[in-house]
Amino acid sequence: MEPTTPPLRIALAQVDTCVGDVAGNAATVLARTREAAARGARLVAFPEMTLTGYPIEDLALRASFRRAAYQAGDDLARTLAEEGLGDVTVVVGTVGARPIKERPMTALGSPSRPTNRAIALRDGRVVASYDKHHLPNYGVFDEFRVFTPGDSTCVLDVDGRRVGLVVCEDIWQDGGPVAQLAGEDLDALLVVNASPFEEGKGHQRTELAARRASEVGAPLLYVNQVGGQDDLVFDGGSFVVAPGSDSPLSLAPQFVEHLLVWDLPARGEVLARGEVAPPLDPDEEVYRACVAGLAGYVRKNGFRSVVLGVSGGIDSALTAAIAADAIGGENVVGVSMPSAYSSEHSKDDAADLAARLGADYRVQPIAPMVEAFQGELHLEGVAEENLQARVRGVLLMAISNREGHLVIAPGNKSELATGYATIYDAGSIGGYAPIKDVDKSQVWRLARWRNNHAIDAGEIPPIPESSITKPPSAELRPGQLDQDSLPPYDVLDEVLDAYIEHAEGRAELLARGFDPEVVDKVVTLVDRAEWKRRQYPLGTKVTALAFGRDRRLPITSRWREPQEGSPS
Repeated sequence: MEPTTPPLRIALAQVDTCVGDVAGNAATVLARTREAAARGARLVAFPEMTLTGYPIEDLALRASFRRAAYQAGDDLARTLAEEGLGDVTVVVGTVGARPIKERPMTALGSPSRPTNRAIALRDGRVVASYDKHHLPNYGVFDEFRVFTPGDSTCVLDVDGRRVGLVVCEDIWQDGGPVAQLAGEDLDALLVVNASPFEEGKGHQRTELAARRASEVGAPLLYVNQVGGQDDLVFDGGSFVVAPGSDSPLSLAPQFVEHLLVWDLPARGEVLARGEVAPPLDPDEEVYRACVAGLAGYVRKNGFRSVVLGVSGGIDSALTAAIAADAIGGENVVGVSMPSAYSSEHSKDDAADLAARLGADYRVQPIAPMVEAFQGELHLEGVAEENLQARVRGVLLMAISNREGHLVIAPGNKSELATGYATIYDAGSIGGYAPIKDVDKSQVWRLARWRNNHAIDAGEIPPIPESSITKPPSAELRPGQLDQDSLPPYDVLDEVLDAYIEHAEGRAELLARGFDPEVVDKVVTLVDRAEWKRRQYPLGTKVTALAFGRDRRLPITSRWREPQEGSPS
């Protein structure tokens, strides 16, 4: 008869780390391990590269940084033992190193290269380590550039239970370490991750994890990072899934730190359900991602407040609401900068917004400054319009310099895609752009969601209704509307999605049934605006293909989509 094995309590610690804060990240591991042990956990797992933060990019190549990470791992193991936690197995991500023998030296080659490593701590020391095999080199990932891959598997013995260990991308590729672990008689497969949020990715994770669980014949435990790091935001959502079932046995909430505790039953017993957080509405997911991205950037870069231009329009209203949810309305400075063409309702809406959010509201007319420039330059047409816009940008940067606020830009993805924004103006200047990856159609949906969420909670909706319903306008000339220069936003966003996110050319767009005149206009606008996008502030990635590291095109390029009658 096979000897009985006791249940094993496992804690998945989805934590918010900061790149480079090795000491702070180690302190987080220690605090969460104390909490997990107090709840009876015998195995505590942390996300990918927790000690170093993720992604570390070229910090991986700095020897001093690697030495600090190695020391932090050793010190953490000893501290755990000194606190009476030495018998708890703690799995934590960090940076490692190994010699290069089998791989040709390519860019940034050296006799040894860093690795994306997970280490297991117990009894005051590192008892096992595992180097990630599959190094992603697509989208926002450049791991192949700085890391060398591992080539061995890892099975941990935790209180007599066999737990396989892999890192993130290793389950996304067929074969490799998961296939090698299929014959290892595992009790569980543990996957440590730093998987950035993007719309619709949650179901992909659980469905894939269920297949990998079936492959090894054991439940899969997936722990993910949470919080904002530059333009990436990690949504957590750690889970446990049984073989062949993509309905999680246990599921942590998204966008918050959380300790998910689950009991692996004795062999032969039925897998039990644990805590299951309710799923978020798709618009709520994106809204909370934008909040988490901004909150992480502000906090981790030492800011306490933000400033932005509030025009009474939907983009600045949504951005201000996101900022208020991220850092508190009292830490948001909204500046109305009316010109001769600003409507009274726009000024009223800006004041109403600030009152709803509890923001610091200021009014700074731009007419005197515009007149001073005009007295010297005598600009007309677009040049005069752009002057007004850029004066607003100068004002925001001046307030930022004087008072120490972070300037945030309220531009959306549709404007950024088409170049429908004045570079260096109040809509594109600053250090962070919370809705940079949100198209105009979704801006309205997110505003509606946030207001409805407030109503459901018995609160005052943060965004004035008229900011949502009125036609969008830059108000740089009499009667100006966005639709004077752009197709209707519902049509525009469909074309942009196909052209940018799906990389379809003109022929494919016409085959979809889009109007040729609209296609030619949109494609031309997008292609000509690359130089503007390259200078735009970073902002939270929420789609599968955001402007930035996801999409890398030359600024200087003579390629144009072939039009009818031209050679293809």
